[in-house]
Amino acid sequence: MKQKKALSLTLPRLKQLYHRKFPDLTALAIESKNENEFKDRLGKYLDVYNGNGASEQIRQFIRFDGTEVFELSTEQDIRVQTISLLWRFLTGRSANGTLKTDLLIDLFYLFNGLREPAPEKPVLIKMKSRMERWAAGSDENVIRIREENKERMIRLLIGRIEHRKAPVQSRFQFPDGLSEQHKCELVRNWWNDYRFHLSMAIKSPSELNRFLNNSLSEETMQVLARAKKKGIPFFVTPYYLSLLDTTGKAYNDETIRNYILYSPELVNTYGDIRAWEKEDQVEAGKPNAAGWLLPNAHNIHRRYPEVAILIPDTMGRACGGLCASCQRMYDFQSERLNFEFEALTPKETWDKKLRRLMTYFEEDTQLRDILITGGDALMSQNKTLRNMLDAIYRMAVRKQKANWERPPGEKYAELQRVRLGTRLPAYLPMRIDDGLIEILKTFREKASKIGVRQFVIQTHFQSPLEVTPQALEAIGKIISAGWIITNQLVYTVAASCRGHTARLRQMLNHSGVVCYYTFSVKGFHENYAVFTPNSRSLQEEKEEKIAGRMTPAQQEELAYLLEYEGGTDEHIRRFLKRHHLPFLATDRNVLNLPGIGKSMTFKTVGITSGGERILQFYHDGTRRHSPIIDRMGEVFIVENKSIAAYLRQLEKLGEDPEDYATIWQYTEGKTEPRFRIYEYPPFRFRITDKFSNLLIS
Repeated sequence: MKQKKALSLTLPRLKQLYHRKFPDLTALAIESKNENEFKDRLGKYLDVYNGNGASEQIRQFIRFDGTEVFELSTEQDIRVQTISLLWRFLTGRSANGTLKTDLLIDLFYLFNGLREPAPEKPVLIKMKSRMERWAAGSDENVIRIREENKERMIRLLIGRIEHRKAPVQSRFQFPDGLSEQHKCELVRNWWNDYRFHLSMAIKSPSELNRFLNNSLSEETMQVLARAKKKGIPFFVTPYYLSLLDTTGKAYNDETIRNYILYSPELVNTYGDIRAWEKEDQVEAGKPNAAGWLLPNAHNIHRRYPEVAILIPDTMGRACGGLCASCQRMYDFQSERLNFEFEALTPKETWDKKLRRLMTYFEEDTQLRDILITGGDALMSQNKTLRNMLDAIYRMAVRKQKANWERPPGEKYAELQRVRLGTRLPAYLPMRIDDGLIEILKTFREKASKIGVRQFVIQTHFQSPLEVTPQALEAIGKIISAGWIITNQLVYTVAASCRGHTARLRQMLNHSGVVCYYTFSVKGFHENYAVFTPNSRSLQEEKEEKIAGRMTPAQQEELAYLLEYEGGTDEHIRRFLKRHHLPFLATDRNVLNLPGIGKSMTFKTVGITSGGERILQFYHDGTRRHSPIIDRMGEVFIVENKSIAAYLRQLEKLGEDPEDYATIWQYTEGKTEPRFRIYEYPPFRFRITDKFSNLLIS
């Protein structure tokens, strides 16, 4: 049956379909006195289909039916009753309103797989045409439209500067008597200054609509008005707004729009959002969800033994814009993160606090990796960032010297990797100025001498449309400083369209960026509009990303080029051409699980009455975890959207649901191995097995 037709079926039509397609299944249900008898008889019925993947999945549903599982994200017990719900539906016992069509559609494709072969996976030859339909920020037509947007916005910015309500201390002011032409020239020059964009950021729905040429619908404006009333921040720079096509005809910018425009679900939930990252909830003197003791709740976050996140008390606690699907929306809700830049100016006490925080890294037995993020690491001013990197360098030196006195087997892990987490190469590429590059270059040169091996800018491009000439220039500057750039993609609905992620990988690889993670969106209700089921992530991995898969020998060659040769952009382009690859499949498709880290190792153990899949996750066995994992075991997560609902969204975006026909069969996943450049280098000495700063009750 065609996907489009199945997605529109009502419950009565679905019952007719089941009777026609599965008469023996329907008879089994009617002949069974209760749910348990139906499950027993269904198990025997499946004996005929042993070895069939669909048969094994149905048996999985039977095994879990009637059990209660602890859903970790909501911290609630839920009852799994997939097969029981099916029996009630087939026998006419389902209560009105409790059963949705999406459950029956998912089960239809599962039972259909018992007798009919699964739809064929699309051949890789289709990959090229799927990728080419997505415009990039460096396309001539896209650049032309954005230049027109820029010129239109310049007129609006002139008006904003002239009509400020009160005198504002700013470097961006017009001298008296300046002509209109000279004002335009001045703003064009200011456009290349990231501070201008931050000072001119759009902060209200009406202003947002005006800068988008009044192109937003009345419905969208109503949602944004409610968002403003509820206190959700608005902060979008003119540069980033200029990336949108206000005509809706030139190119598909839905992926970017989803980052600027808030959904009704986000607005309705704001104020009651819970922290998905359980380990980020810290009480003084108590371990977090991963078992780590931390100096405070706001500056250091930790999940794994080797790495901890540093969030500074500086402008690095802010961002260059608010992403609508931000994983730290909980912190914006509680106002720990905000856009009050003056309040985030580093105080004299921050330097003292930074020294105390460095002691945590220095005295920990396992930490070898520090990730400065926020907010956004590059929102910190150059002077502030230099001070932080200097503090990290001094800490690394002290830790290394202390190791000289420790015998083999008792030495502490020394600093090997320094990362800066930032979205500014996409949001505000003019931030990557010469002063910043000099800081990065200087730090790399001196830190390399004491054994730090990996210097990473960990960024977040969401769309090929964000890879603009300005972004390409920023990327080139960072690479010239000797730092590697890795990308993390959030796999939203718009980003999950066929070929979109592959095209993004291609654009980033050709500019010298290596892809790191493709993240499933956290599944709370506030992110319902952008959540993509994990089955689609698996489908992308197996049917699209596979085009960039490398042999072990090719992986070793690429790792050598990236680790030792420098100039990653040119090396990657030559490597792609030499091996006839459209892009590099170096990223891992994963979900960030509460408390235990990233994984895509799961089994589908049930489906709710609304059609949402219930997944049993296991931690990533390819990396070290806190010992708490040994006690925690498996984790159950209920996705916040059914496969059917997701396909209907794609259809509204202009996609053909039939192009995703294999999605139903992806019910079980396994975490991909990490690409070698993301592994830590071996130490030249044996470190202690003991953990510090760990408390497991």
